[in-house]
Amino acid sequence: MRAAPASPPAQAPDPGAGFSAIRSARAFEEIAAQIRAELAAGRLKVGSRLPSERALSEQFGVSRNTLREALRSLEHAGLIRLQKGASGGAFIAERSGEAVVTGLMDLYHVGAIGPAQLTQARIWLESVIVREACHRATDEDLAALARNVELAEAAQAAGDFDRRVEHHLDFHRILARMTGNPIMVVVMDGLLTVLLHFVRSIGDQHNPYTVPSRKRFLKHMEEGHAEAAVAEMEGMLKRLERAYLSRVEVPAAAPVRGAKAPTARTRAPKASAARTRAPKA
Repeated sequence: MRAAPASPPAQAPDPGAGFSAIRSARAFEEIAAQIRAELAAGRLKVGSRLPSERALSEQFGVSRNTLREALRSLEHAGLIRLQKGASGGAFIAERSGEAVVTGLMDLYHVGAIGPAQLTQARIWLESVIVREACHRATDEDLAALARNVELAEAAQAAGDFDRRVEHHLDFHRILARMTGNPIMVVVMDGLLTVLLHFVRSIGDQHNPYTVPSRKRFLKHMEEGHAEAAVAEMEGMLKRLERAYLSRVEVPAAAPVRGAKAPTARTRAPKASAARTRAPKA
């Protein structure tokens, strides 16, 4: 759980922003657009306090209910935070990827993102991240990755499914941070948050594969062999993808124009009679 930001000291509303009256049937959207424009122009900055609800509703020429709807939409987007109390109000929030993470999770819940698309996007993004992380890796980065592998191995030995999955996913978060690019960090965090939900819904399975793959990966990275590291990571993730999708029901492929549409859903093949066990990460 992310720590809540510390409450700022009481402060006067930021005088730099200038808002105009709204004359639109979708007033709350126009209010949000004006606040976004002020933020983009630099007249509102992180930590800035917006005027009071009364003052804002007078400036925009709208009711307080309409204003609150606009503020809630901005809060959900991660642009402002609403704080109660004597020193409360609406404040421009610290930049974070919460809106991206929440948006991806919402798309997954409503079915706009399916398991196959989720695992595929993860493989594509990971290849880019691994190449850049290999070029930028420091001794401290490599030590953090090695420590993560040790923790995952210990969780596996203890039979702790939740801890094992968390450590495996944290390995990818460390790699994303190693790129030095906040976009990669945010997007990867969003994908991994959805993936964690998906993996937990599938449940635990025996997994003797991921830790050995991590160790081979680290050896390639330590030796500066970026393409070998990418190949190791891609191979492991594709193996995981097959394991994941073998345990969920997948919609049949979309019909070709003019062809007869399928009338039933197809289930991905189950494990063979030998019951090959699938990994988790």
